[in-house]
Amino acid sequence: MKILECVPNFSEGRDESKVEQIVEEVRKTSGVKLLDYFSDPDHNRTVVTFLGEPAAVKEAALRASLKALEIIDMRAHRGGHPRLGAVDVVPFVPVRGMDMSEAAYLSQEMGRELGEAGQLPVYFYAEAATDPKRKKLADIRKGEYEGLKEKLATPGWGPDAGLSVFNPRSGAAVVGARMPLIAFNVNLRPPKLDQARLIARKIRESSGGIPSVQALGLELKEKGMVQVSMNLTDYRRASISTVVEAIRRETAGKGLEIAECEVVGLVPMEALVDVVREYLKMPELDMKQIIETHLLE
Repeated sequence: MKILECVPNFSEGRDESKVEQIVEEVRKTSGVKLLDYFSDPDHNRTVVTFLGEPAAVKEAALRASLKALEIIDMRAHRGGHPRLGAVDVVPFVPVRGMDMSEAAYLSQEMGRELGEAGQLPVYFYAEAATDPKRKKLADIRKGEYEGLKEKLATPGWGPDAGLSVFNPRSGAAVVGARMPLIAFNVNLRPPKLDQARLIARKIRESSGGIPSVQALGLELKEKGMVQVSMNLTDYRRASISTVVEAIRRETAGKGLEIAECEVVGLVPMEALVDVVREYLKMPELDMKQIIETHLLE
């Protein structure tokens, strides 16, 4: 049986009624299991995670995305997290019985349907990218919603699907296929935003830092903290422990401390076992020693 996961990110994290309307579209789609959804008011963003048979997952993603376009107006959107539109990014992740090329093809199908039905520009990224410069989400997102009108008018930056003109209400969507990533945040206090941004710049791969780490420094006004917000695109190359220790080194002697860490959405079991291996000095710990591994089999 083929199993596909989808982890769409929507630009609404403050209005619970709107979030519930979006999530309800997933709940009522037959053949799909809703695993998790997480809203962050500072980011003003919600991440939804669900899986199931590929066709059903594509249907749920499209229905949730169209609902988001219906109820989110980007002209009034403000938040700490980078975003390009109401349906900011829709990644498909092959879990079982299907390869990446199948997931990429399905994501492009969904993107074309979204662009046509939602009347907005759609870009394909990661393994669904049609151009090497569109592989990285950050490259497509550069300039964000506020710079989208100019981006669309720039040679080489026309969308892969949907409208080629700026939709001020909805912005643009990014759709693609990728391997599992971990959305992992480290929250620091006191709220020194300049230091959080400096740390993020030092540890992210694009600045010569840790491979497979994307990082931003953000302010968390409601918590009175700042955050190093990260995507670990390959936890086998950059573990949770690796990034936490790197941030711990960067905060030393600067009047900052790690207040808490958080995972947004779901995380592979092996990534957490890696934390145990590193912090408890148990390099020989095997996944087969975890009871739940046998239950899943």
